[in-house]
Order: sequence, then structure tokens, then C-alpha cells
Amino acid sequence: MAELLPNVSDPLAALTFQEIGFSTLLYVAYIIIIAYIAVFVSSFLLRKLSERLPTYRHTVTMLIPLVKIFVYFLAFYYIIIAFIQPNLTQLVAFFGLFGAALGLGLKDLFADVIGGIVIVFEKPYQIGDKITIGETYGEVTDIGIRSTKLVTPGDSVVSVPNYLVFSQSVSSANAGNVAMMVIIDLFVDSRCDAGLSMKILKEAVISSKYVIVTEKFPYTILLDDFPFYHRIRAKAYVGDLRNEFEFKSEVTRRSWIE
Repeated sequence: MAELLPNVSDPLAALTFQEIGFSTLLYVAYIIIIAYIAVFVSSFLLRKLSERLPTYRHTVTMLIPLVKIFVYFLAFYYIIIAFIQPNLTQLVAFFGLFGAALGLGLKDLFADVIGGIVIVFEKPYQIGDKITIGETYGEVTDIGIRSTKLVTPGDSVVSVPNYLVFSQSVSSANAGNVAMMVIIDLFVDSRCDAGLSMKILKEAVISSKYVIVTEKFPYTILLDDFPFYHRIRAKAYVGDLRNEFEFKSEVTRRSWIE
């Protein structure tokens, strides 16, 4: 082990550092600005494209975090070579020691970055999914290097650290599909006609403009009896998960009108 340490340190000791002047700092600022613009423009264009291809919306939007990782890594590489002129061996040694230092000194940030990479490639959830992670439920609007942004039903934006994917259970309501199951519960007095209540709820569900009913996306109306009330539950799919709450509201309103 003692013999291995000099082999790592020798390439680093031979690194040639560039003279840091105004032009170097200007070059670094230029790289950062270009990277930011590239990420912003590519994200904007991919989101626009995803809206034009609703069937492949989730697939297209998942290219956004991939583009971010590629652009940020490329920018970091060019910033490094602006200060030093490494050969391949030195570059590998530098990144190895940099990763070790990052892991020890900034372990939470390092865990977030690794979590972001895992999310992008293993896809426990995607941009556009409705997920529950920990106690937070919402729509995934962005998957970044450090965190995932969710928009809750109350229209609050929540940043969830990516490392939570290793320690928290993640529940995806649609698992990358555009369609999503929605559950609607109605509670009626136990003296009411349960059969009629189920029929009314069924009519409200299947006649909704938001619902999709096919062999792949069936609907179900269920009845549960409790001591003082009946619970009538509808399980149906909306064609676009973004209409989840509109569908719930419409079906509930029409059922009570009846």
C-alpha cells in the first residue's frame, strides 16, 4: 500500500500549472456562461418538443438531466485544463483524488451527485411523473445534479435532495406513462341506496372528458361498508396525469349534483 501512494502523487507532482491572469479568469467565466446557456436552451427546446410529442413526453424530458450531466462535466474539464496541462495519467490521478476529497469533505453534495446519476440511468422516476418521496407528493418538474424539484398540489416548489433515493421509498403514480390512475372516494350515509350511489359515480366517471377507458386502462367502482356510512370508491385513469385534480373535482361535483 505504501508503494502505491508515490505512484499516485508523482503524476500530480509533475503537473504544469498555467499562469493565472485576467485572460484565464475571463476564459473560465466564458465557459461557465456558455454551459449555463447551453443547459437553459437545451432544456427549453426539449420541453417544447415534449409538448409536441405527448406520447413520448416523459422520454424526451428525461434527456434534460442527461444533457446537464454532459455539459457540466465538459465545462468542468475545460476549466481544469485552463489551469493545468495534464496528460492522461495525471488527469486520471487528479480526478481520483478530487473525487476522494469531495467524498470526504462534501459527502452530502457527493451523495446528491451520485443520486442524480442513479436517478437518470435507473429511472425510479422521470420528469413529469407524479411521485411520493418521503412525505412529499408532487409532479417532478426538474431533475438536477444536486436535487429534484417537485410541484405539490398546493403549487409549492419543493427541492428534494437526490441522495434520498437511497434511503427513502419512492412511489410513482404513473411510472413514466402519460396516463395515471386516480382514486376518488365518496362517503354516503349508510341508509342511502348503495347500488344507486355506485351507479351515479360510475356515470360521472365514464362520461368525464378527462377519463380514458380501454382494455389496458379499465375503471372500477368499489363499495365498502362501515358502521355509519358507505364508502364508494372509483378507480379510473386520466389520459393526461396533469388533469388529475380536474378529474377528481369534476366527478365529485357531478356525483353530488345527482
